Amino acid sequence: MPSDFVIKTGDMVQITIPPPVIVPAIQAPVPLKGSSTDVQVNGQFVCLQGDELPQSLRGPLPYTAPPFVTPGTGMLTLTLAPSNLTIQSQNGPKILIKGQTFQATFTVQSPAMQPTPGGPVPDALMVKTGTAQFITTNTTVYAG
Repeated sequence: MPSDFVIKTGDMVQITIPPPVIVPAIQAPVPLKGSSTDVQVNGQFVCLQGDELPQSLRGPLPYTAPPFVTPGTGMLTLTLAPSNLTIQSQNGPKILIKGQTFQATFTVQSPAMQPTPGGPVPDALMVKTGTAQFITTNTTVYAG
């Protein structure tokens, strides 16, 4: 397995759920906060398995999916690929590394609605899949 750049506090996760779905919270890359208390890269704590989904993205998130323009809500989950994790850290969670793109899933809790003369019509697609990738400014520290 190739090694890759270590992900640290201040690096970003870019999540893409393809159109027509619009989730305002993920329109731009979201910064990560590393939960390591002892390992640092460039003065920033490294991100461990579990840090890939920032706190700001853990609640129900509003979304629309035109023509369903009345916002609904859903939960975002990220499924890391093996290439996004170190094989094993010495005594605890694995460290996040840049790796390849990985799966993002947006699961609808309350569907967005399409206004119609006969009443609102709910978005029937309850699971929306996309991709996510890490964006790092670390160009020196590798792990594998």
